[in-house]
Amino acid sequence: MFYHLFYPLRDFISVFNVFRYITFRAAMAALTAFILSLVFGPLLIRRLKELKLGEKINKADSIKLDDLHRHKQNTPTMGGILILGAVVISTLLWADITNHCVWIVLFSTVWLGSTGFLDDYLKQMKKKASGLSPAVKLTSQIILGLILGIILIMDSQYNLKLEIPFVKGVNLDLDGLYILFVILVIAGSSNAVNLTDGLDGLAIGIVVMVAIAFSILCYISGNINLSNYLFVSYVKGAGELTIFCASIIGAGLGFLWFNCYPASIFMGDVGSLALGGAIGTVALLIKKEMLLIIVGGIFVLEAFSVILQVGCFKLTKKRIFKIAPLHHHFQFLDWPENKVIVRFWIIAGLLAMFALVTLKIR
Repeated sequence: MFYHLFYPLRDFISVFNVFRYITFRAAMAALTAFILSLVFGPLLIRRLKELKLGEKINKADSIKLDDLHRHKQNTPTMGGILILGAVVISTLLWADITNHCVWIVLFSTVWLGSTGFLDDYLKQMKKKASGLSPAVKLTSQIILGLILGIILIMDSQYNLKLEIPFVKGVNLDLDGLYILFVILVIAGSSNAVNLTDGLDGLAIGIVVMVAIAFSILCYISGNINLSNYLFVSYVKGAGELTIFCASIIGAGLGFLWFNCYPASIFMGDVGSLALGGAIGTVALLIKKEMLLIIVGGIFVLEAFSVILQVGCFKLTKKRIFKIAPLHHHFQFLDWPENKVIVRFWIIAGLLAMFALVTLKIR
């Protein structure tokens, strides 16, 4: 919005020329989202406490895990509303709102945010412990993936080929399987972040690191000179997604202010499902789907640990990990919660940096 209001005034007041630069608007979007989160965070926490929308700890899954998390009982949840509000407002304020990439990623974020909100609403307000059934949530993700797949196929600037990390000029052509691949990316990324959201600040801290990496990747993909130099796909308009990613960084850091150990608020499914899907959508839009596996390596490991645990138990009646997802396994090894969180952050940061390095290792 500000881009359209102030940039046309550059011929009269030269300082407004700064709105031309994506880097400036991205920095301002991050700052705006951060301030919005800090200002409205305490208000949301207070309101959630008044409504008694807090985390419920029960002994349905693991008595030991419930004992470890007993202090989290009644901590306000559904804080993802704060994150998504800050992201959407900041993006609309600072991005070029005529850019189709911006609207696609906002649509995806709001769609999955709504799914997560309904899940949290049923758990908290209707006291339905399981919330939405896994089948309903998966159906929502599949429908979104189907919509996005059709949109991308119909867009002439997108092809159905995947860039392979570490090599240049070699692409995997999915052809008729592309829509299925889009569904897999959306469902996989959304559920992976949701599974990781089990310790104070763990998921949002990693999301921020992933968003930093993707903000750089979006800028490169939207710049024809940089993309040609690095032999990556140039996507017209993708540079504006830098502003969306910057909004996630700012909103995430603002939320982490309240969500760091010991947490005063949790994001809930409204945050985790939406943020995971948003990251997956950005990866699809800039043709960095395979690189998402490296950038979001922790999310991949968390999801894979659950798949391995369930599969192994069904086949052999034995468990690979003490408990899944992976972060809880380390808690069962008597690692303090804050140590698990920080060490996972460190690994996530290194993976994000390595993913950027792969652009030159070709």
